[in-house]
Amino acid sequence: MQIAIVDSSRVVLQIIASLLEPRGHAVHAFTDSTEALDFVKTTPAIRVLITSLEVRPLSGLELCWAARLLAEERGPLHVITMSSARNVRSLAEALDSGADDFIEKPPSAEELYARLRAAERLTTMQAELIRLAETDPLTGALNRRAFFNRARLAANRAGEPGGVSAILADIDHFKRINDAHGHDVGDAAITAVADLIAREGIGGRLGGEEFALILPEGRLSEAASCAERLRARVAALRIPAGEDTVQLTCSFGVSTWIEDDSVEGLIKRADVALYAAKTGGRNRVVQSSGATAPVVAH
Repeated sequence: MQIAIVDSSRVVLQIIASLLEPRGHAVHAFTDSTEALDFVKTTPAIRVLITSLEVRPLSGLELCWAARLLAEERGPLHVITMSSARNVRSLAEALDSGADDFIEKPPSAEELYARLRAAERLTTMQAELIRLAETDPLTGALNRRAFFNRARLAANRAGEPGGVSAILADIDHFKRINDAHGHDVGDAAITAVADLIAREGIGGRLGGEEFALILPEGRLSEAASCAERLRARVAALRIPAGEDTVQLTCSFGVSTWIEDDSVEGLIKRADVALYAAKTGGRNRVVQSSGATAPVVAH
């Protein structure tokens, strides 16, 4: 496992690292709690954070709280606090601050190994539960709820108009594919389109044959170019259907972030542009700047 350890003493850090590294764990040691938090924030592979209560500039309790908030965005993170003064009050404060476990400092080897085995079981289970809750079972793409959550996080990080763009896509005449070739072929078509979209950014299946894509750093022109690439790639797909193959196309609507926008507003404008693409002949890209009517890009 990837483990981050925070303690003011380099000796303690070396002791713990010497116990863990021979067992195949990757240990990242810090004496500065702020640096440790930044590292955990930018390194999703970290599954365990072990911190002393006596650290600075963030106290151990503050670090626990900040790490717990981070875990809501970055995925499972097991937090273990250490203290040389183990008492009921310290344990209660640590648990109330977001810690999952508590261990004496310095920890004994066998106790530390046991705590980490428990942490691995829990984080593995949490990761699987998150996957099941966020994933569309047919395509493996983000489901509607997870897509909107990721889109909001991307928008919050961008922090400026035009810094986030959205693409909505819909398979043209999808009912004809199902009616002519069966639902198995229809499912294969949906999965193939979802795979193409997921490669470009934050992609999800909103339902049926409709998909959405967020480009966290994409301007409108870049998003329109991306949608055009996707349109061409979808048109080049060949879906096996018995002894035959099925061709399909998609229509695309594109929008970008504007002043005082929301993710719902961003997606709504892309949806309006998608409707214009469908009614304008399908197999095309239509973009909307928000202030003007949709513009046909292809």
